[in-house]
Order: sequence, then C-alpha cells, then structure tokens
Amino acid sequence: MSSRTLSTPSFFRIPDLLDKWPLSRAANPAYDEVGSESLAWFISHEPFEPQFLAGLIKCKFGLLAGLAYPNSSREHLRTQYDMMYALWMFDEISDRQCASDAQKGADLIMDILRNPYDPRPEGESALGEVWQSFWLRALPSASRSAVHRFVDEMQIWVDSVVQEAADRDHQVTRTIDDFLLLRRQTGGALPCFAMIGLGMNLPDTVMNHAAIVALTTHAVDMVIMANDIYSYNVEQARGDRHNLVMVAMRERQLDLQGAMDYLGERYHQLRDAFFDQMNDIPSWSPQIDADIKEYIMEMGRWVTGNMYWSFESERYFGPHGLEIIEHRNVTLLPRRA
Repeated sequence: MSSRTLSTPSFFRIPDLLDKWPLSRAANPAYDEVGSESLAWFISHEPFEPQFLAGLIKCKFGLLAGLAYPNSSREHLRTQYDMMYALWMFDEISDRQCASDAQKGADLIMDILRNPYDPRPEGESALGEVWQSFWLRALPSASRSAVHRFVDEMQIWVDSVVQEAADRDHQVTRTIDDFLLLRRQTGGALPCFAMIGLGMNLPDTVMNHAAIVALTTHAVDMVIMANDIYSYNVEQARGDRHNLVMVAMRERQLDLQGAMDYLGERYHQLRDAFFDQMNDIPSWSPQIDADIKEYIMEMGRWVTGNMYWSFESERYFGPHGLEIIEHRNVTLLPRRA
C-alpha cells in the first residue's frame, strides 16, 4: 500500500456524539407552519442569486430553529427562525470576503441592532433589509434583558467573523486552544442561546455567574465540536481551514480518523461536565431559579437539535444523513480544483 493511500483514506468514521446523550429529539409543534412563513419572508428579500439560493435552501436552516427551540411560543419561534436566516446570510457572504469587506457588513448589522427605527440608506443591500426586518419583528415580544444580551453577543460574533476573514487573508495558523477561543465566537451559538431567553428577564449578575458561564461554555463547545466534526468533509473539499478537525490533525500530528476519535473523546467529556454541573447552580429567587433552570435545559436541547439537524438537512451529508447517523461512515469528498 502506498504512502499516499495511507495519508488519504477513502472514508472515515465520525464519533457517536449521541452516545449517552439524555435529551431526545424534539420539534416545535409550529415549526412547519412558521418555517414556511419565515422562508417566504427571507426569499422575498432576494438575498442571493436564485441558483445559489436553491442549493442553500436544501440545507434547511429553518429546520434548525424548529429542532433547537422545541418549547418556544409561536411568536418567539418566528423570531428564532428569522434569526437563523439572518445569521446564515451574513455567514455565507462573509465566507467569500476579505476582512475589510466583512467589516462593512458587520458594521451595517450592528448599526441596525442599535438603531432599529432609523431610516436605512436608499438602495441598501439585501443584508440590511433582512436584518432590519428581522429585528423590528423581534423587538415587540422580547424582554429588555434578552435584547441587551443578543446585541452584546452579536457584537462579539460579527467581530469574530471579521477576524476569521483576516485569518484567511493572512493564512494564520492557530493552536487548538487558541482556535477554540475564536471558534466559540464564530460559531454563532451565543446569539442563538440569547434567543432562548426572549421571554425571560435574566439579569447580567445571573448570566455572568461562574456556574452559568461554565455551563454555557460547555454547551457552546459541544455545538462547535459537533459542527466541525460533521462539516469537516464539505469544508476540506472546498479548502476551508477554519475547522477544529484540521487544527487537531496538525497540532497533535494525527491522521483524520485519529483527530475524529480525539475530538469525540473531548466531546464526551464536555457532555459529562455539562450535566454534572447542573447540580451546582446557586439560588437567586423563585422566578429567576425557574427561568435559569429552563434556560440551561433549553441550551441542552439546542445542542440536541443541532446534532439532529446536521443529519436531517443536506448541509453536510447531502441526502444520506439519515443513513450516516446510523452507521457513521462517511466517504471522503475529493478536493475541488
């Protein structure tokens, strides 16, 4: 067997991230109806060329909202659906931009979030139209603390997306820990978690408590690892280097399967820590205690929904996701020229 064959396997096996995961798949009862409304709204803004948009619709980003927010009210679910499309739009656009162009989109989004009622410039891009429309619909049913938290998390997210573009521009190489710090921000989980609390008044003193920060970080890291494990194949095929599997292969001198196994072990450690630390949450007041307990469980359900969406959409595994969730064997895609 040649060394080339050894270094370039024809398939790999993804780790079983659902192993011993105690939360089952659940979908919001309104997800079909709300999803159709939200998708129609998004398409009406003509965000991309029709051919590109058709391919991306197969990724079923709306389905992620239905699975990630199974207990949301219909009104809040619509906000969460719209957010998915708005986040996805900027992510897709910025992936093909240099840092300076990505910065323009970031500034536009934050201006809208901080000044939602200001008239927008004549002829502004579809990105601006989508974000203002989403945010104006979200505000009436959102608590003040949720709005504040979402805006703060969005600033961190857009800044990290610009940093990711700068890393591409300069071909920056990061260690696993350094990459994970950036990936916690670029993954977009924190703005999505902020949307869990749309109807809750959770003070910063609660959300910034060390126990809540630790649980949130565990949940974010699980989302990141699952995303990078599941997305590895399509990302390596298009030459995208912003992936934890690739970082682990390089830093720890592992082959592809070794990196998959290593991240699977780290994921299971995070799983155990997340559920163990649920028992170490302090008490504030009856209402806050009830809300924070629900918030933490909904983070866990977000992690669950993200895993199932990864297989049920065509984003990472094409039409074969429901088969792959069972046998976990993935055929390695060829690198595009």
